[in-house]
Amino acid sequence: MTTPVTTWHRLAGTAVLLDGFHALKHAVRFGAEIPVAVATDREATLALADELAPDVRDRLSTLLTEVPEETYRALVPRPHPTAVAALAVRPSRAANLERLAARPRPTPVVLLDHPRNLGNAGAVIRLAAGFGATGVITTGTLDPWHPTVVRGGAGLHFATAVERLTPEELPSGPLFALDPEGDDIRDVKLPDDAVLAFGSERSGLSPEVRERADHLLALPMRPQVSSYNLATSVGMTLYHWSAFRGS
Repeated sequence: MTTPVTTWHRLAGTAVLLDGFHALKHAVRFGAEIPVAVATDREATLALADELAPDVRDRLSTLLTEVPEETYRALVPRPHPTAVAALAVRPSRAANLERLAARPRPTPVVLLDHPRNLGNAGAVIRLAAGFGATGVITTGTLDPWHPTVVRGGAGLHFATAVERLTPEELPSGPLFALDPEGDDIRDVKLPDDAVLAFGSERSGLSPEVRERADHLLALPMRPQVSSYNLATSVGMTLYHWSAFRGS
C-alpha cells in the first residue's frame, strides 16, 4: 500500500519542496502539481486556510494528510513554524523557455547575473511574482530552484517562469542593466518587454552581460552609500517600471 510517506521518499530527490503553509498556498493558487502534502495538525492548517486563504481551502482539504510530528521532522531539513510541507512537480523547462521567449512580451524579465545569496534570490522571485514579471533568470552556479530559494520565494516560483540560463541563451528584448555608472533611472521609461539585469551582490555585472546591455541605468543613491541589497534594487526597478507603465 502506498502511503504519503512512501510517496514522499520516492519523489524527494526530484520534486520541489514547499516549506510551510504560505509556500503551499501560493503553489496551489498558481496551479502547481502537488503529489503529496503533510501537516502535523490537519484541522489547524485548514483553519489557517479559512482565515488567510479561503480560496484554496477546499484544495488543501483534499491534499493534506496528517502525520506525527516526528514523521514530519524526518521529512524536512528545517521544520517550519506552521508544520506544513509538500512536494510539487517542477514546471517544464521547455514551457518556461517558451514563456520567456514569447513576443510581444507583456511584462519584463528579471535577470540575476551570477547571484550568490540564496535568500536574496528567493526574495527577488517573490517580488517578480508580485509585480507580474514574465520570469526570473539566473546566470552562474546558483540554482534558482534550490530549497532555500524556494523557501525565500514563498512558493511563488509557480507564479512566474524561473530558469537558469547562460548569457548566450537570454531572451530577446532590450536589456537594461543596473550599474552605478549608468543614466539615472528616473529619466527613463522602461518598456514592457525589457530584460532587467542586476549584477551579483559582490562583484556587480559580469563582462558578458555588461557587453550585451543596451542601456546602463543607475538607481538614485545618497553619496557615500555604496549599494542597495539585491532584492531592494529589483523592487525599486520594478516599481519604477510599473509606476510609469502606460504613461
